[in-house]
Amino acid sequence: MMDRIWVAACAELEQSVGPNNYNHWIKPLRLTGIEDGAARLASPTRFISDWVNRHFAKDIVAVLNRAGAEVERLRFEVAQAARPSAQSAPISTAEAAPAPTTRAPRADLGAPLDPRYTFANFIVGKPNELAHAAARRVAEGGPVGFNPLFLYGGVGLGKTHLMHAIAHEYQFRHPSAQVLYLSAEQFMYRFVQALRESAIMDFKSMFRNVNMLMVDDVQFIAGKDSTQEEFFHTFNALVDQGKQIVISADRAPAEIKGLEERIKSRLSCGLIVDLHPTTYELRLGILQSKTEVFRAQHPDLEIGAGVLEFLAHRISTNVRVLEGALQRLFAHASLLRREITLEVAQECLTDILRTNDRKVSIDDIQRKVAEHYNIRLADMIGPKRARNVARPRQIAMYLSKQMTSRSLPEIGRRFGGRDHTTIMHGVRKVEELIAEDSSLAEDIAVLKRMLEA
Repeated sequence: MMDRIWVAACAELEQSVGPNNYNHWIKPLRLTGIEDGAARLASPTRFISDWVNRHFAKDIVAVLNRAGAEVERLRFEVAQAARPSAQSAPISTAEAAPAPTTRAPRADLGAPLDPRYTFANFIVGKPNELAHAAARRVAEGGPVGFNPLFLYGGVGLGKTHLMHAIAHEYQFRHPSAQVLYLSAEQFMYRFVQALRESAIMDFKSMFRNVNMLMVDDVQFIAGKDSTQEEFFHTFNALVDQGKQIVISADRAPAEIKGLEERIKSRLSCGLIVDLHPTTYELRLGILQSKTEVFRAQHPDLEIGAGVLEFLAHRISTNVRVLEGALQRLFAHASLLRREITLEVAQECLTDILRTNDRKVSIDDIQRKVAEHYNIRLADMIGPKRARNVARPRQIAMYLSKQMTSRSLPEIGRRFGGRDHTTIMHGVRKVEELIAEDSSLAEDIAVLKRMLEA
């Protein structure tokens, strides 16, 4: 009887919450009985129980009633003997079963992972292909050749997505391994809490007996001397044991002010990978991928020609904002049953487009590039063709095209009255060089960050 009700309920839940949520959160559960209006659900871990209770309890109660049960609430029981399959169970950042020689961390120690952030839905392009390849390699497990993996870049470029994807994939391949993911702020909070409770030895044991430690936004421990001290010793202990460490930050280790030199040195011993600002092509690819997913759920959705290209061009600094804008358009079209045209997009996203209008001026770019390459501003717009002047000039042209809304003729006028075809040639030349020369690509990424700061 219970099995029949649960099978019927699961079939409906998979449709209502989506296959991804169903496979991660609902599928590992089992209906064991109904008593006094409470449905008893066996769960592999307390983490899954808590997550489902917070996010899907109402859905489950509703479908159980439609399946013929009389249910008002859910009661979860953690089945100690049960063990979720790698395919269906989410990764608890602190509840994975311990390896034979290690001790499991407390269930509340880490941060939950987002089931949406996997390698399957990470769009790869030139700006992030190295980071993606390195993350894939770490996620496979086994000897990697670099430790730690240090990912850095601006907001919304995919650092957190890759961190979660590594954890998901690593746990899938190594179900008995312990993966601990948390932010540097959480690390600091846990450390301070352990000090207050005189439980520092428990803290050390918990953090140093994991198979993989992942710390997001490590720049937040800069200037916190005691936290840095403990982080340093935790880092060394794990590396000495051959355990993998993955770190993310908004800048390279050497650029984090207030971070101890010995920590900078340790972090620099591994592989440091910069997630560069997105290109137009990568942003368009992300939008196309998200649109395909939404169309699968809403086949009647219509998107007019040029809308995705418009968004990829106008919202260029932050992928999260880009995805949020697309989600707003989907909701708008679904609720009002309207086709998403260019006019609708401009009307619906007025505030986002205004906020993301490029505010960097050509003067700013020329000045910053001239300072960076130590040339005179007058030479930037003058007739000199020497390589030490011509290349910075082309870079400034490229940045002017990328970071301002000025047309090619307008940019040409600001560069000493040059023809728009000269500007076009300079932009294309720099695009070619970026693909071939990683040091130049890094230079331009640094300039962009300085101009956007």
